[in-house]
Amino acid sequence: MSRFAAPALLLTICVSAAGQVAAQPAASPPDFSSGGISWAGIGGGELLPVPGSPAPITQDPRYKYTPNGQGVQPTFRVSDITNPNLKQWAKDVMKKDNDEVLAGKIGYTARSSCKPGGVPGFITMGGGALYFVQSPKEVTMIFDGNAETRHIYLNVPHSANPKTSWYGDSVGHYEGDTLVVDTIAMNDKTFVDAYRTPHTTKIHVTERWRLTENGQKLEVVTRVEDPDTFNQPWQARREYRRGRNRPLEENICAENNTNLFDYGTPTAKTADF
Repeated sequence: MSRFAAPALLLTICVSAAGQVAAQPAASPPDFSSGGISWAGIGGGELLPVPGSPAPITQDPRYKYTPNGQGVQPTFRVSDITNPNLKQWAKDVMKKDNDEVLAGKIGYTARSSCKPGGVPGFITMGGGALYFVQSPKEVTMIFDGNAETRHIYLNVPHSANPKTSWYGDSVGHYEGDTLVVDTIAMNDKTFVDAYRTPHTTKIHVTERWRLTENGQKLEVVTRVEDPDTFNQPWQARREYRRGRNRPLEENICAENNTNLFDYGTPTAKTADF
C-alpha cells in the first residue's frame, strides 16, 4: 500500500462524517399552538420578579388589591411608587394616578378600555386567553379579548426606520426550545404593566417564551430597558397554564361602557352609516 493511502482514507472518512453531521435535521422549534391550544394567564396579570434583577412594580402594601370573583367588593390596583428603579417623572405621574383611584376613579386597564396593550403590557392583559399561530416566517400572538394581535417576523432585522406604533416593530428567532422576541419603536400611549407604569418611546423589550412542565405551562421572561423611565434595565416573569383545545372565538370589547363607568373607551361622535 502506498504511504499516502492511509491519510487519504482518513480524509475521506472525516469528510464523510462531516457530511453526516451537516445532514442532520435542525431541532424543531417549540410548538405553542398545536390543536388550537389556548393559554390562560396565571396570577391575574402580575409580573413576577427575576432573581438578580431590579423588581417590577407591585401593589402598594398599604392598600389591598382584590380582583373580581372573590365574593367581596373588588378594588383597583394602586402602584408602589417607592420602587427605587423609577425615574422621578414616572413617580409623579403614577402618584397622581394613585390619588385619583383612591378618590374613586376607575383604574385604567387596556382590556376594559378597548385599547391595545402594547409591549410588555400585552402579557399582563386579563380576562381572556392567549393563542399562537406559527409559520416559518412569522409568529402571531392573539389575545382573544378584542382579538388584540401582535406580529413577530422571524429571522429578519428590524425595519430601517420604523414608525412608532402601539405594538412596535417586533422581530424574533428560535434559540433551541425558546422563542426570542425583540421589540422597539413603540409609542408612549401604553403602560408597561397592570400598575399603569408609563414609558417613553425609547423602551426596548426582549421576551423569551418557552414551554415548561412537559408542555403544561408556558413561561415568558421579559427584559425591559427604557433609560428615560427606569434607572436600570429590569426583568420579570409571567406564566400561563395550558387551557382548552378550542378554536379562537370572537370576543368583541364591550360597547357602551360609559353607561355605567368611564373607562376611557374610544367612542365615535358620528355614526359610520
